[in-house]
Amino acid sequence: MDKELRIIISGGGTGGHIFPAISIANAIKAKRPDAKILFVGALGRMEMQRVPAAGYEIKGLPICGFDRKHLLKNFSVILKIWKSQRMAKRIIKDFKPMAAVGVGGYASGPTLNVCADKGVPCLIQEQNSYAGVTNKLLAKKASVICVAYEGMERFFPSDKIVITGNPVRQNVLNATVSKEEARKQWGLDPDKKTVLLIGGSLGARTINDSVINHLQEIADSDVQFIWQTGKYYLEEMKERVEKLGKPGNLIITDFIADMGATYKAADLVISRAGASSISEFCLIGKPVILVPSPNVAEDHQTKNAMALVNKDAAVYVKDTEAADVLIHQALTIVKDDNKLQNLSDNILKLGYKDSADIIADKVIKLATQSKWK
Repeated sequence: MDKELRIIISGGGTGGHIFPAISIANAIKAKRPDAKILFVGALGRMEMQRVPAAGYEIKGLPICGFDRKHLLKNFSVILKIWKSQRMAKRIIKDFKPMAAVGVGGYASGPTLNVCADKGVPCLIQEQNSYAGVTNKLLAKKASVICVAYEGMERFFPSDKIVITGNPVRQNVLNATVSKEEARKQWGLDPDKKTVLLIGGSLGARTINDSVINHLQEIADSDVQFIWQTGKYYLEEMKERVEKLGKPGNLIITDFIADMGATYKAADLVISRAGASSISEFCLIGKPVILVPSPNVAEDHQTKNAMALVNKDAAVYVKDTEAADVLIHQALTIVKDDNKLQNLSDNILKLGYKDSADIIADKVIKLATQSKWK
């Protein structure tokens, strides 16, 4: 066995950063069970719970983003960045990584900057079709840049780019349950068409309001709905639904642990256009209506969505129009078997298989060639 590998993986903030990071870690461990993997995240963010739940150690930095609306508050942000940089130096000195992986998010900035300055080879993984600020800043110091979309040369040096796709959650790919059995697990009729609404790990106000505005249309349909509100919105949505009258064909939940089985239950998915979710839809060939979030940097979710829409691989509904048209459009599409099949066939062509394994091989290669051991 080669010398023990020590890998740092940094970033997070949302499931779109965290799930790929954990998938990469799992792939590294599968190839090199001796590998020591340390995550570095941002205190108070989702990764501080999700990473330990996946079985990995994580260190937290007190870092956050700049407040563009209240500029005076940024003095404290600068102090946090300075403190995070010092903490990152201490973490790296103690852990002695042989390679570092950045998946985007606040924490990856100071962590990979320190690693690169100390000669630790760095790999960054950009999930979106429009590169994030942190990854753009780190690009010059990275040895390898793994991307999921073509045309990323406009953000990164072309000689460093490798198209790998985005790593996805293993339970999505490994689900073996049948469509009928998956519906039974949710207490649904196994033979009825089913729509799944997901707002990402944090929930989505627009998608939630779309359901509230069309409860009667849902109730009058012969279609079943699984509605993931997000933890933040759950109680509010439950109260609003109870006041208006809850349809019997609507299931409400804040979080879905087994997405693989739940995707199996659905004929059609309604979702934000986060890169990780899109990668999952591509790999399993799932028909989807995408409602890009307007609350993201550089409107990158719309760019993600249009990469599919332009190939007739997804349907696009603008956020400002969703509350009025989304449910009606979903009911129309889910009853059109030809449309569903066409969307499934086209989106399946866009998936990159074995992304986590390919990235893991790149990381292991960087680590074994590392001079900083």
